[in-house]
Amino acid sequence: MKFRCIATAVFGMEAIVGQEIKDLGYENVVVENGRVLFDADALGVAKANLWLRTAERVYIMVGQFKATTFEQLFDQIYKLPWEVYLHKEATFPVNAKSVKSKLFSLSDIQSISKRAIVKRLTNLYKVEWFKETAETYAITVSILKDEVTVAIDTSGKGLHKRGYRELGNEAPLKETLAAGLLLVSKWQPKIHLIDPFCGSGTIVIEAAMMAKNIAPGLNRNFDSEKWTFIPADVWKVAKKEAFESIKQDVDILIEGYDIDKRSIGIARHNAEVAGVDDIVHFQVRDVKDFSTKYQYGYIICNPPYGERLNELEEVRKLYTLMGKVFAPYKTWSKYVITSYEDFEKAFGSDATKNRKLYNGRIKTYFYLYFGEKPPKKIAD
Repeated sequence: MKFRCIATAVFGMEAIVGQEIKDLGYENVVVENGRVLFDADALGVAKANLWLRTAERVYIMVGQFKATTFEQLFDQIYKLPWEVYLHKEATFPVNAKSVKSKLFSLSDIQSISKRAIVKRLTNLYKVEWFKETAETYAITVSILKDEVTVAIDTSGKGLHKRGYRELGNEAPLKETLAAGLLLVSKWQPKIHLIDPFCGSGTIVIEAAMMAKNIAPGLNRNFDSEKWTFIPADVWKVAKKEAFESIKQDVDILIEGYDIDKRSIGIARHNAEVAGVDDIVHFQVRDVKDFSTKYQYGYIICNPPYGERLNELEEVRKLYTLMGKVFAPYKTWSKYVITSYEDFEKAFGSDATKNRKLYNGRIKTYFYLYFGEKPPKKIAD
């Protein structure tokens, strides 16, 4: 059975998610604002959840149509083949989203959509009441400019929930965004990597998982594992393949520094849970003491932003210090994500490129400073 699937993406990451999906071998890939469409069979749904590093969730599309009245919404949702997906005991909560559409009351969209689904299933299953005691099929009705997309969430918890971050710090970088920064930077496991503001270790751990080819979803569960229309052996096959794909003998050391001792303790614990503690090194170190013996490498970091007014001057001084400390390492590439508008001025040089991304609801820029290219033999 073939499904039209949707991988959702945060603003600015759509092309990266699209490339990931293409690299995994999916067909009919279409990149749109906030999402990427692709075709997959049941095994493909499992693999997408296990392997996508930058997508937020994976949905199966049930239908698409235009609706400007609640009557149209009810009729169109009623026509969809819900019996293909939902059995009599299924739990099926309905969520709603609406942007720039005539139908904007989320509670009304939810209740009318639910009624339409229940009416169709009532007629087909000849029951008056659905107990909803079995596994969950979370349905989302999204309306954008009167175009309705109805989909079922195959992931459950967001895909950033890898399962390794049992402990965390305040304002952490989401795992999906950390992976996205690595992909945008075009980092490769042969390149030495340091995060001098590693916090709970997310960038370092995501890089190490890439280096060892660990599927990011291997240490967690998904709603669709329990679904009746996706055979259980499909998940067994996908997980077995992912386990067998892990590289154990990886010749690289990825480093993370932070001034906070507690953060380093958390980072070490998270790396152990993720199964990458053998190729990462965390150390308590102030950025002013940054140094490395390696001639070439990448610095990728998420330093403090100074979101509060009283922190701005402190953050400006920190970015000025970073510029001075990193300047001698001309053959190193530097990649910094921050919401601070005058970062380049404080850092002391203009970035080679920058890219607008959202860290949660915070608008940020990812500044890319390319280092001098290494000799051909190192580049290869």
